[in-house]
Amino acid sequence: MRADLSAAVWRKSTYSDGQEDCLEVADNIPTGLIPVRDSKNPAGPALLIEAGAWSAFVASLKAAAPRG
Repeated sequence: MRADLSAAVWRKSTYSDGQEDCLEVADNIPTGLIPVRDSKNPAGPALLIEAGAWSAFVASLKAAAPRG
């Protein structure tokens, strides 16, 4: 599936602390898909992940994160 990503607003996690080797996501695309790309290659391809799968992935990361 292809999505028009020309209006995508890309962001990195606040936990990246400005590092360049990060994933970026755009959650303003109204297709039910979450585009994900490599911040080192912003002109490169983006993966399109179903919103439900992305939410489950993020929830599993949060659950596995060390509590401080």
